Amino acid sequence: MLPKINQMIQFQFIAALQEGKELEFEYKTRIADERDNDFFLEMFIHERTGRFKRPSIGDALTAVYVNEEGVQHFFETQVTGFINDTVPLIRIQKPDPATITKTQRRNYLRVAAALEIAVLTPEGERFNALTDDVGGGGISFICEGKTKLEEATPLECWLLLTFKNGTIEHTPFQAVIVRLNTLATGRLHVMAKFETIADSDRQKIIRYCFERQLDFRNR
Repeated sequence: MLPKINQMIQFQFIAALQEGKELEFEYKTRIADERDNDFFLEMFIHERTGRFKRPSIGDALTAVYVNEEGVQHFFETQVTGFINDTVPLIRIQKPDPATITKTQRRNYLRVAAALEIAVLTPEGERFNALTDDVGGGGISFICEGKTKLEEATPLECWLLLTFKNGTIEHTPFQAVIVRLNTLATGRLHVMAKFETIADSDRQKIIRYCFERQLDFRNR
């Protein structure tokens, strides 16, 4: 139930909440290492500005992470020190697993990715497109503007996933369009949520998203 090494977490300083600020997980970081009762984190990054923040010893934090099944987990902790590794790391207390709470509502990780997708409409029109982003709960893709689509249209899709180890997976699912935007180029940006997907296929997409996230982080 505890987060793992290389996992991304988001957090807010509890002092900010005590000042009346709404709960907003403003910062993110990655777990670089763990020892006994401690996690060691990379320097904190503000989600909107991209600026680094060095906390102070004793700062209390409320944190959230998403496991491989897409479920949010929350815990509180505090900064206990710093170490100088290859890069400076922040030491925090590991939470007691019994104190970690989770939401039943799934908040799936989404990542930017240009993947090949084949689409079949109810009218029998078939076309290929490239995704704009993918996640455990749905996808978005860009297609030709002449394609006849509208909100609430059901789609049959086959997504091509390529993993770092060279494995290629063809992932079928049924989705429904939730939003359409016409881009300046005249092409359509289509956002769709999964309606029917095998759990094993959803897990493949989630695994791809975690691999992709680590790639972004390690660049």
